[in-house]
Amino acid sequence: MNPTVDGDLEPPAAEVARCHLATAHDVFVVRQLGRDVAEAVGLGPQDRTRVATVLSELGRELIEAIGPAEIVFGVDPAERVPCLVITLSWEADPGAAELAAADAAERLMDRVEHGANRIVLRKALAANSVPVDHTWQAQVRARIASVRPRSAMEELRLQNQELLSTLEDLHHRSQELQRLNAELEETNQGVVALYGELSRELEETNRGVVALYSELEDKSEQLREASETKSRFWANVSHELRTPVNSVIGLARLLLDPTGGPLGADQRRQGELIAESGATLLDMVNELLDMAKAESGRVEATLAPIDPVELLDRVRSMMRPVVTSPDVTLSVEAVGELPPIVTDEVMLTRILHNLLSNAVKYTEAGEISLTVVHEVRAARLVMTVSDSGIGIAPDQQGRVFEEFYQVPGPLQAHAPGTGLGLPYARSLTKLLGGTLTLDSAVGRGTTVTLLLPTGTDPDGRPTRRIGTALLIDDDPAFRELFRALARELVDRLVEVPGGTDALTTAQACAPDVIFLDLYMPDVDGFELLRRLALHPELAPVPVVVITAAEPDRLPDRSELDFAASVTAKAGLTARVLSQILTALPRDEETGGAS
Repeated sequence: MNPTVDGDLEPPAAEVARCHLATAHDVFVVRQLGRDVAEAVGLGPQDRTRVATVLSELGRELIEAIGPAEIVFGVDPAERVPCLVITLSWEADPGAAELAAADAAERLMDRVEHGANRIVLRKALAANSVPVDHTWQAQVRARIASVRPRSAMEELRLQNQELLSTLEDLHHRSQELQRLNAELEETNQGVVALYGELSRELEETNRGVVALYSELEDKSEQLREASETKSRFWANVSHELRTPVNSVIGLARLLLDPTGGPLGADQRRQGELIAESGATLLDMVNELLDMAKAESGRVEATLAPIDPVELLDRVRSMMRPVVTSPDVTLSVEAVGELPPIVTDEVMLTRILHNLLSNAVKYTEAGEISLTVVHEVRAARLVMTVSDSGIGIAPDQQGRVFEEFYQVPGPLQAHAPGTGLGLPYARSLTKLLGGTLTLDSAVGRGTTVTLLLPTGTDPDGRPTRRIGTALLIDDDPAFRELFRALARELVDRLVEVPGGTDALTTAQACAPDVIFLDLYMPDVDGFELLRRLALHPELAPVPVVVITAAEPDRLPDRSELDFAASVTAKAGLTARVLSQILTALPRDEETGGAS
């Protein structure tokens, strides 16, 4: 049977060939026509074989199970990618689902559409094929019509060639698959080996980290025990240390008492030496014990209103006998008026005594001065102890606040001491809510500056509550701590977790005081402090700097001139916060901070 090719009329569905299937011989014709049409429309060898195989199987089943059928070949140009469309239709209607070859067709063709009495097969053409227009369709029909019909033997020979080609292709693919599997196996082995090596390294690292943490915990525990032992030692032996020293001093006084009978000149001199040595030893013991108390947290400030002018008079009287060199002059004076302050008078006296005693020890000739100035805006006293002594080298200045450390120098042998004067003074200063800084140069002397807030009422409460406070800090843990400390001191606390939105929030909430952290990841506190000082509305608002760093160890203190106060987070308590708030200048109209 020859295929039907309509060359006179344009097929309505872009038909290119048609044939009738009625006998077993027609199955070979359909197979041949399918291969020829597939080749004419540009399908490759494998796709041609797929089309021929599907038509052969479907044709055989149709003849055996259903009966005659009509097969139409066409091209659908309406699809995004043009398709070869093969429609198999028949008159009888037993249901296409009975055709077993339909399952094979679905595997070999791109799409299979089932109908009541037909099956439509679709196979996409090459994406780069020529446009499917009338000219192209006419050329396809002409190529199909020019094909010479082949005999069954020729068709069998072509089928065998296709089978051999397919087998060879499968063989090549099998070899390629084996090669890829071998590469994959080798890669897997490498990955497994690498994973094993990484696991061993990670396990070894983890063991090292665990051992390191264990060692650190042991060291920390040892340090804690050593510190507790030291504090416990000084706390327990205070009576044992003081009793014999007091006895020595008392006996020396009895020897020197004029009512006890005359002493020879040598005996009196020896008695005086005993008394002086005992007094010196007692001072050293008192320093050690006071330092131990400060470290253990057993020292609390007893706040009370005091007159700083009277305090300076007492300090002047206390230090005059200490300055024995005629080449050294001592001056203690207040610059301007000093208001009453609320602080611990005993602690402040000890601080000033230690600072001035240090100055006397290391000044052979020149002047030692204590000046006190009241900074109204910052609500604090600035106490400055200066001397024209030997000075301290830059590499030694950071160590003078270490316990028991004494700066090496020519006067050290003649300046007895424990090395606890400055550390003890700094500890007491923190308890009073102040800061202690040192500046020195070799050959030019030393200046120690004590910044002390004017303080609070004796019961530790602020002299007035603050309406609105703004806290600018990126640390959520500290914000929570500050919230608890400020609960009884501030009516309304506004929090900003960084510097980016700080100015906008400050304008919106109109705070009475701003608490500012210095080190934040977006905009740091130094820059915010400058912006606040230049802002027309926010410049009058006092800014309290709170920092995790030691205030006296900040790189440039001059950048903090706009701050009303600078305090360390480590020493911030409700009492210290109360002192800071009370020390802020009042707004005369509103009674709040200005």
